[in-house]
Amino acid sequence: MHGAVDVLVVGAGPTGLALACDLARRGVRAHVVEAAARPFPGSRGKGLQPRTQEVLDDLGVMAALQAAGGPFPPMQTWRDGRRQGEWRLIEQDPDAPASRYPGPWMVPQWRTQEILRDRFLALGGSVEYGTRFTSLHQTDRHVLAELAHPDGSRRTLTVPYLVGADGGRSTVRESLGVAMKGGADDLRPSLVADVRVRDLDRDHWHIWPDAPGGPLLLCPLPGTDDFQLSARTDIEDPEPAPEAVRALIAARTHLPADAVTDVGWVSGYRPRTALAERFREGRVLLAGDAAHVHPPGGGQGLNIGVQDAYNLGWKLGQVIRHHAPPALLDSYEAERQPAAAAVLELSTRLYRAGRRPEGGSAEARERGRVTHQLSAHYRDSTLSTETRERLSPAAAQAGDRAPDLPCATPDGGTRRLFELLKGPHFTLLAVGCPPPGTPSDIRTHQVTDCPLADELGRGLFLIRPDGHIGLATRDPAYLARYLAKVGFQVPAAL
Repeated sequence: MHGAVDVLVVGAGPTGLALACDLARRGVRAHVVEAAARPFPGSRGKGLQPRTQEVLDDLGVMAALQAAGGPFPPMQTWRDGRRQGEWRLIEQDPDAPASRYPGPWMVPQWRTQEILRDRFLALGGSVEYGTRFTSLHQTDRHVLAELAHPDGSRRTLTVPYLVGADGGRSTVRESLGVAMKGGADDLRPSLVADVRVRDLDRDHWHIWPDAPGGPLLLCPLPGTDDFQLSARTDIEDPEPAPEAVRALIAARTHLPADAVTDVGWVSGYRPRTALAERFREGRVLLAGDAAHVHPPGGGQGLNIGVQDAYNLGWKLGQVIRHHAPPALLDSYEAERQPAAAAVLELSTRLYRAGRRPEGGSAEARERGRVTHQLSAHYRDSTLSTETRERLSPAAAQAGDRAPDLPCATPDGGTRRLFELLKGPHFTLLAVGCPPPGTPSDIRTHQVTDCPLADELGRGLFLIRPDGHIGLATRDPAYLARYLAKVGFQVPAAL
C-alpha cells in the first residue's frame, strides 16, 4: 500500500474485489485487507448469472472469465450405476431482457477472485492478505480501523470510508452492532468440495437423485481437472476429512472410494438466510454476505454481492471525487436491501426444491426465468425520477436496467447500448429530440430510428454508471436538478 487511502475494503472475496476494481477505475484510492493468509482456494460460487456477466464486462474482466470458464453442462442422471438420460437444469428465458450474455457462465470462485484481484492490481490497487480487521471507531470525518498482523503487531488506518465485505460472520458488521434478521433456520446441512474422480466423463453434471441419505452431484469445473461435489448431509464438521468425502461418494454413487484420486478444498456448512437491519452506519457500509446470507439455491449469492459492489462503487466515487452530498450513500441501502430480500426468498425456495429431473423443460425454463437477474429494478428509489405520464407498465422506466438494444451512432454505424455505456461515466440519451448541454464528463448520444429508440420512446434518459435509468423525462428542466443531486456542477445555462 502506497499513499493515502480513500476507501478501506475489508474482505478479498468477489464482492470486495469487484468494488475495489470499480473504485480504482474512478480514481478512488482503495485498499483491500483479507484476514486469510492466502486467496480463497475453493470453487464455491461457480455460477455467474447474465446480469453479473454484464457487470464484470464493464469492469474489464469478462474476457478473461470467458477464457477461464464454460457454459453449464447438461445434467446426467444415474440410478443403480446406469445412466438414465440427460436434461437441462436451466433453459434460457425467451422473454428475458436483451443481453449479450443470455445464459449463466461457470467459473470456479477461486479463479473469478484471482481475475478480479489481478485487474485491481493492474489499476494500481493493493491487497493485503493475513491482515485481520479487529475494530473501528468513526467520527463525522473519518473511520479509524484497527488491523492485526500475523506477527501480533497492530496498526490503525484512518480512512474516509470503510466497506465490510468480509462474509457472513462479518467482523465489521459485529463492530457496528448491526443485527441480522433471520429467515429459514430448518435447512439441512450441506457439504461442498473440490475433488478429482476417475472413470467419470466431464461432459455432464452428474447427479444421483435417489442416493441413500440424499442426492449427490458432481459437476466438472472448467479450466481444471476437478469436479465440484455438492450434497446435503448430516455432517456438521466445517472441514470434513478426505476419508469422509470419499466414503460419502462411495455410499451414494456407483463409484468406489478409490475412484476419488484427490480431495482438495472442502467445506461443511448449515445453510441459513439472514438480512442485515442496516447496510450503512455513518461512514461504514456493508456489502455481499456481510449484509445478507443466502443458501446455495439458484446460484445467487456471489452474484448479488457483485451487484451490491456495482451499485455502491459509483456512489462512493461521486461522493469522494465529485463532492456529491453524502446522503447519496443512503440510496445504497434503499436500493440493495429490497433486492437482497427478494433473492433470499428465491434462494431458499430453490434450495428446498433441489435439483431433480422430473420437472423437465418447464422447471428448467422457470429456473432460467427467475435467476438471470436482468429484470432487477429500482423504480421506488429516490434516485429514480420518472416524469413521463400514461406509460404502459411494461415500458422501460426510471429505475429499470437500461435495455441493451442496437443503437444507431452518428457515424452511421450500429452498436449495442451497453457498448456505449461501458466505463465509469453517466450517459445521456436524447431520443428523438436535440440533446441539451451537459457537464463535460457526461457522455451524450442522440438516438433516432433504431430498436433502442423504439423501446424507450421520445425523451431524455440519463443512464447511471451501473446501467440503470436514473432520469426519464421530456422536460430538460429536470436534468439540471437530477445532476446536482448526484454531485455535478451544473452549467447555469442548463
